[in-house]
Amino acid sequence: MTDTKISATKVWLITGSTRGLGRALGEAVLAAGHRLVATARDPGQLKDLVARYRDQVRAVALDVTSEQAAASAVAEAIKAFGRLDVVANNAGYGDVCPIEDMSMAEFRAQIETNLFGVIHVTKAALPFMREQGSGHILQFSSVGGRIGPVGRAAYAAAKWGVEGFSEVLSKEVGPLGVKVTIIEPGGFRTDFAGSSTAIREGRPEYDATVGKTARFQRDFNGKQPGDPGKAAAAVLHITSIDNPPLRLILGSDAFQAIEQNDLAKLNFDRQWKELSISTDFALG
Repeated sequence: MTDTKISATKVWLITGSTRGLGRALGEAVLAAGHRLVATARDPGQLKDLVARYRDQVRAVALDVTSEQAAASAVAEAIKAFGRLDVVANNAGYGDVCPIEDMSMAEFRAQIETNLFGVIHVTKAALPFMREQGSGHILQFSSVGGRIGPVGRAAYAAAKWGVEGFSEVLSKEVGPLGVKVTIIEPGGFRTDFAGSSTAIREGRPEYDATVGKTARFQRDFNGKQPGDPGKAAAAVLHITSIDNPPLRLILGSDAFQAIEQNDLAKLNFDRQWKELSISTDFALG
């Protein structure tokens, strides 16, 4: 695999910069000497970064569910720094609840943030990157974008959407010089599974499935194997090379779960191959 490094400093835009992987990534970007547009619903929560890095960073308000706000944030990056090299679509959340017990408003809200938020920011950035003939779009998916995690149907629906959207995106913009990488983290010691997540077991009939997931999630919080600082370093690395991967799994737990899931899918498909191909028109 070619792993030629690109040394130039870059202009980054990160969504969801106040905490979690977004915060860890923002701090790593700035420490490496890059310039950053750090976005959040409340940019006041980023004032410590601004105080520490001054003209190297801009804190910008962004609700990713707003197409207009996404366009404004990207325009602010161009105005402040003259270009835009890396967009990290990190903002998102994933509540735990049975499908039956989750309201449609809750379902739509997760998809608006986790899927349409990615689409809004990506579309806002594309014209600038196309004109530059360069750029790198990092789409934060999840292990839940590759498997179906019990209790997180809305989150998985959105992340599977991000995966498909981003595969198409990579094929369309790759020839124009714009790179796309889908980031698939497992469990990291952030507040994603804590204050950022609403956990509901739902009705008793789901106790053995969603209830089990909810109990595990509460107990797992703070014990996740993933180190956010090391995740940020891995993401920085792939933006520094000529040929980054389309997908990057982060964490041993995610790698094991995805590997087992994908192998099981392949074996299952092979078991049903004869029936699958029997639907073709007969030759001759």
